[in-house]
Amino acid sequence: MAEKTAQLQLPNGESPVALPIHSGTLGQDVVDISKLGGHGVFTFDPGFLSTASCESKITFIDGGKGVLLHRGYPIDQLATQSDYLEVCYLLLYGELPDQKQKEHFTSTVQNHTMVHEQLAAFYKGFRRDAHPMAIMAGVVAALSAFYHDSLDITDPHHREVCAFRLIAKIPTIAAMCYKYTKGQPFVYPRNDQSYAGNFLRMMFSTPCSDYQVNPVLERAMDRIFTLHADHEQNASTSTVRLAGSSGANPFACIAAGIAALWGPAHGGANEAVLTMLEEIGDESRIDEFVARAKDKNDPFRLMGFGHRVYKNFDPRAKVMKQTCDEVLGELGLDNDPLLKIAKRLEQIALEDEYFIERSLYPNVDFYSGIILKAIGIPTNMFTVIFALARTVGWIAHWNEMISDPSYRIGRPRQLYTGEDKREWKPVSER
Repeated sequence: MAEKTAQLQLPNGESPVALPIHSGTLGQDVVDISKLGGHGVFTFDPGFLSTASCESKITFIDGGKGVLLHRGYPIDQLATQSDYLEVCYLLLYGELPDQKQKEHFTSTVQNHTMVHEQLAAFYKGFRRDAHPMAIMAGVVAALSAFYHDSLDITDPHHREVCAFRLIAKIPTIAAMCYKYTKGQPFVYPRNDQSYAGNFLRMMFSTPCSDYQVNPVLERAMDRIFTLHADHEQNASTSTVRLAGSSGANPFACIAAGIAALWGPAHGGANEAVLTMLEEIGDESRIDEFVARAKDKNDPFRLMGFGHRVYKNFDPRAKVMKQTCDEVLGELGLDNDPLLKIAKRLEQIALEDEYFIERSLYPNVDFYSGIILKAIGIPTNMFTVIFALARTVGWIAHWNEMISDPSYRIGRPRQLYTGEDKREWKPVSER
């Protein structure tokens, strides 16, 4: 029982309703209103901005202080000291693996990277000019038709097998999306490559030339995966949980998350950064666009600066900035026109009082967009890579929910403002 309560006085004259207050390990207390419906009222919270939809042990964010923790570990430590598969293990099992556990986990993932050969034929149903996210969502949803031997969500072993399959096959599926839109043959995965290195090889290798993975780019891609692995109860994760609450199979739930991520207000932010840079076009126009961004009457906004959650700074951005500098230095792209614009905008945001006062610092999307462009990944693949990285977070949240025997199907309420009851009339009388 909660030790603290809030008292809510309703206008019907009855005694105040006692609402339990729960405290988590970190963060704000929450008022439990789950029994409020019994008193004839509901709460109204559009967008669920002040509602805790679940209890979770996976990720904690304090936007005011710029904190992001996975199972208690700061994201900057994980991104610089661990690798992506180690973070996957942490999100799924709650602890960092020891050497034996890490080797077993990595080996298991590597041995599941192939997809069913018939799945390759599935791609032929899409137009070659289809957006890669459309292909990605469709193919992932179709996985349940290929791997239906582990769809009993009440069986912990089945859930674990699905987790391994999704984490292992998502890079293969993503690279196949790219190859299909390019009209190039698919490249099979290799089990002697790292997770990030294997993805880059499947993206850029061709039968004419075997792509040699650059260690700097490999590390950069691994960090992009790590920094996007999970972000608490965002729109796509909440979508996965809501879909999963109905008992839907995990492949369908992850496909629902991909669909939610596709929205430009969510996963399309780093793609919007490149679109903005292309709109600016030349360094000589930067001051013009910065002035527009400061003009409250101008709809133009600088993309990749500030964050809806982080009111101080994005803790992922520092690591991503360092990685961005490493990649640009390795590839010698200091004279690339768009990247020169990006570096100048970064300098302005870090020095201009307007941006400093409003905490409009470059965020993770700003730097990741620059890195992906530098590597040679087309803009329409940015959100696919985001989905690839976030898959493990979605799976971890889905599994956490399904593992809790008290979970129920999600059923938000509404404030109805439509017509009152009225009688039907024949068409001649309308």
